[in-house]
Amino acid sequence: MQPSTLDTDTRAGAAYRFNRFGVALLIDDMTFSRDAPAPGDRIPAFDLVTVDGGRFRDTDLGGLPVLMVFGSRTCPVTESAVPVVRRLHAQFGDRVRFVLVNTREAHPGDDFGQPDTFVVKHRHAVQLRDHHAIDFEVAVDDIDGRLHRAMSPKPNSAYLIDPSGVIRYRAHWANDEAALHSALTDMAAGRVPTRDVSRAMAGPLLRAVGHLPGIVRHAGRQVERDVWLAAPPLALLGRLSQLFKPFPVDRRGSAALALLGVVVVSVLGVLFATH
Repeated sequence: MQPSTLDTDTRAGAAYRFNRFGVALLIDDMTFSRDAPAPGDRIPAFDLVTVDGGRFRDTDLGGLPVLMVFGSRTCPVTESAVPVVRRLHAQFGDRVRFVLVNTREAHPGDDFGQPDTFVVKHRHAVQLRDHHAIDFEVAVDDIDGRLHRAMSPKPNSAYLIDPSGVIRYRAHWANDEAALHSALTDMAAGRVPTRDVSRAMAGPLLRAVGHLPGIVRHAGRQVERDVWLAAPPLALLGRLSQLFKPFPVDRRGSAALALLGVVVVSVLGVLFATH
């Protein structure tokens, strides 16, 4: 007997609410699925509550373009991206509707785990808003992440949507400020963005690395253990980034990578010199 659509969706929702970050999730975070909504596609149907008691619906986006950003309290890229989005909101907020959609926790830990009820997920969304002093809308996806899953779930993707519900721009990571600023400039002026995607990877991840120790402090030591198992280079850079506390957090990852490069070159120099 074939499983029903309801049973399949229930299992997918349960799998979505993972408790341990692993290699499979890391790989999935790096690429969009082939059937993921892309520029030119209509946004999937959704009807979400916002933490201030409003609604965010695909059928009632309002008269402005919408910047929809996904994120969570335990996502280091979200930590890097929200200040970017706040700056952009200060510049474009009168011409573009900004909405941050709270998702599953990207790195659940011992102290701040994966929500298992909508009440807890809503509470996490409030904490995310308060943590960053966000002054635009924060919506909450349902407990099974139906909207997030429909978009090929990425921890901190961003979409620019026109008032009719058609996606005009997609960013893999919302901390790619230059690309997002360019797309917003076009959309705010009534133009389809010249570049409709941002696939930047190395830069956004390096900007996020310095935030990883803060996520560990907030969510618990399990987060660091999981990252060491799933992505040792990122875990190592996160550790090294703590040597550069005088630097802005977004620059610590690059500094850690530079230090690691110096160490590797020095060690290789010694090895070659002794042979």
